[in-house]
Amino acid sequence: MKKLLLLIIPFGIFTSCNKPTDKSAENLAVQVQELKEKYRPGLGEYMMGIQLHHSKLWHAGINNNWKLADYEIGEIKESFDNIKAVETDRPEVKTISIIEPALAKLSDAIAQKDEKEFRKSYDLLTASCNNCHTTNHFEFNVIITPTAPPVNNQDFTAKP
Repeated sequence: MKKLLLLIIPFGIFTSCNKPTDKSAENLAVQVQELKEKYRPGLGEYMMGIQLHHSKLWHAGINNNWKLADYEIGEIKESFDNIKAVETDRPEVKTISIIEPALAKLSDAIAQKDEKEFRKSYDLLTASCNNCHTTNHFEFNVIITPTAPPVNNQDFTAKP
């Protein structure tokens, strides 16, 4: 019994001493919020990510890799959702809806595994990106259909 008490008492002291106080939890919450604000990506970083996915999407689609194309368009949509949630103070964000019809049309082409419709819809998406840039006075940032893969360490062909 004494041995059991010798084990239980230090454990009880240890757990009671390591219990966070309401104040330390509050301080931790403040620190987390400060880090979120300090280290969140800006609109430019989101757009660079979208540009990479836009290029990968093209190479997936022209190679009939519909699973990869579906993944890449999902990444683009997710990025736009994140922009709308995080960049609420940017006036440019109000015009993101310019992109939505093109994304929907492209998603349909991917679901139908229709390369001809994919190419047309991809061109529409690219034009929509450029229209958004022009609307927001970023007309100097012109997006084009990729002429080479964005990365040289990925195989874009579909696998059986």
